Amino acid sequence: MKNELKKRTLSSIIILPIAVWLIIQGSILFILFLFFLLLLTSYEWFKMSKNNFFKIFLGIFFLIYSFYTTFQLRDLYGFNFFIFLILVCVFTDLGGYCFGKLFKGPKLTKISPKKTYSGVIGSFSLPILFGYIFINYVDHDYSQILNLNLFLLVLIISLISQLGDLIISYFKRVAKVKDTGKILPGHGGILDRIDGLIFVLPIIFFLTKL
Repeated sequence: MKNELKKRTLSSIIILPIAVWLIIQGSILFILFLFFLLLLTSYEWFKMSKNNFFKIFLGIFFLIYSFYTTFQLRDLYGFNFFIFLILVCVFTDLGGYCFGKLFKGPKLTKISPKKTYSGVIGSFSLPILFGYIFINYVDHDYSQILNLNLFLLVLIISLISQLGDLIISYFKRVAKVKDTGKILPGHGGILDRIDGLIFVLPIIFFLTKL
């Protein structure tokens, strides 16, 4: 656990500031960043699809739409709301990882053997705490974007993120691979890191249009 956590921490320290800087910049730099991620995730999906043309087509089509809505959310609603969505997903993943490792307990599903019920509790608890801090100390006006209670919004984001994680875990299990790639030490592939985000962002984009 210590070695894995160390690798995760070091790679996050390097990657996160770069990603946040590109998100802040927006415009062409952000577009290039998203395009680069799209290429990497499409390649990882292609490898997992085992030459199944139908699966490749659907997966890459979904990724294109997901990254398109990512750009739209950043462009339409600004940095604060966009980073709020991302950080809720990050704390969902972090809460699940930490609670699962610390408290262990019964396994959640065979699709993802490492996931536990205690991890699910952490995946909801930590984002709620973060959301409360964010709304009180960072952005008091986010509720003008979506007429949803903060608690409900965070639960929706966290739930979608966890389901996205399980969906990608299912496809990894079908492909008989542990990770979607090896580009991120301690994390695996790009899809391993953004499996929740690629589902959260298009769904939240759809909700904002409602």
